[in-house]
Amino acid sequence: MMQEPRYISHLKQLDFNNPDSWIFQSNEEHQHGVAVLAKRFASVFGCGNIGYVMGMLHDKGKEQKSFQNYIRKVSGFRTDIKCASKTPHAYVGALVARKLYPHLYPILSYPIASHHAGLYDSYDFDAKMGDEIPCGIELPQLSIPEKDLFPSMRLNPDDFNHFIRLLFSCLVDADYLDTESFMNGDNYLRRNDKTSLCDLLPKLEAYLKSLSEKAPETALNQLRADIQQVCSEKSALQSGLYSLTVPTGGGKTLSSLLWSIKHAVRHGKDRIIIAIPYTSIIVQTAAVLRRIFGDENVCEHHSTFDPDEVWKDKQNASELELQQRLASENWDYPIIVTTNVQLFESMFSNKPSTCRKLHNIANSVLILDEVQTLPREYLQPIVNALDTYQRLFGTSVLFTTASQPILTGNHRGTNDRVMFYGLKHVEELIPAGWNLCDKLRRVNICFDKHRSHYEDIVQRLTQYDKVLCIVNTRNDAAEIFTRMPQEGLLFHLSRRMCPLHIRRTIEQIREALGNPSNKIIRVVSTQLIEAGVDMDFPVVFRQEAGLDSVLQAAGRCNREGKLGIANTYVFNLDKPLPRGSLSEANEARKSMGEVTDWLSQEAMTAYFRQLYCRCNSFDEKGIVSLLKQSTRTNEMDFEQTAQAFRLIEEKGRNIIVNYDNSLEIVDKIKKNGFSYELSKKIGNFMVNINEKDFQALLKQGLLEEIIEGMYLLPDREQYTDETGLTTRNHWLDEILIQ
Repeated sequence: MMQEPRYISHLKQLDFNNPDSWIFQSNEEHQHGVAVLAKRFASVFGCGNIGYVMGMLHDKGKEQKSFQNYIRKVSGFRTDIKCASKTPHAYVGALVARKLYPHLYPILSYPIASHHAGLYDSYDFDAKMGDEIPCGIELPQLSIPEKDLFPSMRLNPDDFNHFIRLLFSCLVDADYLDTESFMNGDNYLRRNDKTSLCDLLPKLEAYLKSLSEKAPETALNQLRADIQQVCSEKSALQSGLYSLTVPTGGGKTLSSLLWSIKHAVRHGKDRIIIAIPYTSIIVQTAAVLRRIFGDENVCEHHSTFDPDEVWKDKQNASELELQQRLASENWDYPIIVTTNVQLFESMFSNKPSTCRKLHNIANSVLILDEVQTLPREYLQPIVNALDTYQRLFGTSVLFTTASQPILTGNHRGTNDRVMFYGLKHVEELIPAGWNLCDKLRRVNICFDKHRSHYEDIVQRLTQYDKVLCIVNTRNDAAEIFTRMPQEGLLFHLSRRMCPLHIRRTIEQIREALGNPSNKIIRVVSTQLIEAGVDMDFPVVFRQEAGLDSVLQAAGRCNREGKLGIANTYVFNLDKPLPRGSLSEANEARKSMGEVTDWLSQEAMTAYFRQLYCRCNSFDEKGIVSLLKQSTRTNEMDFEQTAQAFRLIEEKGRNIIVNYDNSLEIVDKIKKNGFSYELSKKIGNFMVNINEKDFQALLKQGLLEEIIEGMYLLPDREQYTDETGLTTRNHWLDEILIQ
């Protein structure tokens, strides 16, 4: 057995049958290891010394006798020792930091005090800092003077919360990694085996060259090449905020990727992070990225990612799955593909495991795809965060869409007290004189002046052999789908289907459209299909909605321009739209007055002005006021903010449905408990239903609680391959036979 140190930070037994096989990591070794890593992480934004000091102080509390007894007892090393059941230690390092560096308070103390429990609200933090440094804790002799710790950047009141959260991220990730290097050295070494963006750029250039050589010489392909060329040239621009506004069909995804990687290589940035609003687009985008860069260089991070589904035919699937899990913990990977929810909720989180990744957004390129989908009720804190990350942390941001919203300037909401304070400047990559909306024009948008019944819409749809119909609600999709004639190939898409079912159906539709022998292909879908999903129909019908949604739907029509100019029809059902953002967006479109060109950026700007003036708040949960701080006060409420900032409100309940092999996964959860791997798998089989339907299914005995708060609907008759979940009890429709 190796010599036992005075202060143990971590220990493990190499051989459970050998009592002399214990090895130790001393607290001194651990704190120094964390300090070195935290310094490296924080150096990216000029705060390396702060990172080092945080690391050296974060576990000073482990030097308490009570903690040393505790760690020896709970590890099994000394079972004979009596100790307290709980021995908090993080607050001690925070107190020492305030003692040694009083003018850096609370910047240094906040991350240290919170590195286990999460960033506190100001009241709870102040209570922690009201304690005294415990007896026996020796103040360390650190060689870094206080004047060398002050950040060189200028912090505005809106910056402090993000600055502290980034320091917190550096400390937490360094703590996790140094602990992992001792407890699981193989995983720690595995993390260091990554490819740089410099090495990935030739892969992208080779892929684009191959595409160009295979592509026919058409005006559309030449325009796509021109867009790529301007993106390549403008990648040399300094780090900043940029937009790429390209109508559907212009090759926006590959052009934005080319700009981002060349920009990153030119300016020494570490990674590309692509945030997308919908998982259906993420799966599509990630598949393209893996094809270009290889499975080992792309981390797909979202709630329904299932490695078994992605790598089922790969010989090294288990290794790829492990790499993916490790990369999703801290985003230390060359290319990350994630959701807006994962990105922005992490930016406003207070949890160590969630904030761990944040420092790796610094000195990266962030692509925000389909940026028009950013929720207006959170727009102010989101824009503030992006501004801070760009100014202070060296993140370049690229907003990409066919429907660019207004993100600059100041805009009034419903009254003078409701204001959106936008970004100062966002530079568009495509020159205004290019008139892309004219060059990429493939559709006319035709608005109905009358209202229609479901049967009217069905009659119009059946006039076409290949047609896509997009509606606003799951009920409307089901009503139209069930009335459609059963001829040819008929598909339904809505959130009544679980994520795996949706992905498979989208792939089936793509395959069907690619097969010329399929004469009739009709699709009825909710909005989940309209943004970024790569499909091409000769005609599209869209229920009335905001202009951004209408244009996204039109992007599924005549995508390749083979039909000259095709038609997208916007219809009105004889029922009111659901109250809220959807009806507000529709009213904004209807209030635009005379519009000569619905596809122009001028129309989109006018639409967003109308939309903003209908907004009751650009910060519905008061996030900005919860976090705004000056150098003289400490009033940041991190925990309240994390609870309030939810891009997807938890309305209704998620239930597991009986589809594919979901019951096998449920059996594993029952047998082995809930794990990271099983959570990723089971998320593919969940459908969200409202509370009323949930209670009805529960009352009828159709739901089974497999673990606390997680319910299964095991009856296969309640889930169909056509439309997914039905909440009507099918047994009530059975004829009773005596």
